[in-house]
Amino acid sequence: MRNFLILIILFYILILIQISFLAHFNIFRILPNIILLLVILINVFQKTAQSFGWTSAIIGGFYLDIFSSGLFGTQIIILLLLATLIKIIKKYIRIPFFQGCYFYG
Repeated sequence: MRNFLILIILFYILILIQISFLAHFNIFRILPNIILLLVILINVFQKTAQSFGWTSAIIGGFYLDIFSSGLFGTQIIILLLLATLIKIIKKYIRIPFFQGCYFYG
């Protein structure tokens, strides 16, 4: 429960930074998306038995959908599919660099 509340506050702060400050840094007309980067990092470095990655994908997608002008739910679905894809890839592919890592299952 504590991790869930920390995740909500962290994503809220990061989405505010993303839409207010990073909106001015268009790199080749592409806006930096730190929510997407954080969801990818959480899913790559978590243990396989935890569902923390899907929770982060839902919360991050929710905040991206609230602060965007597109259809509601598209970012949630995209991030959930990305989290699932990362979990499937981690199940079948082992990277030797991450074998000694504490967070890697």
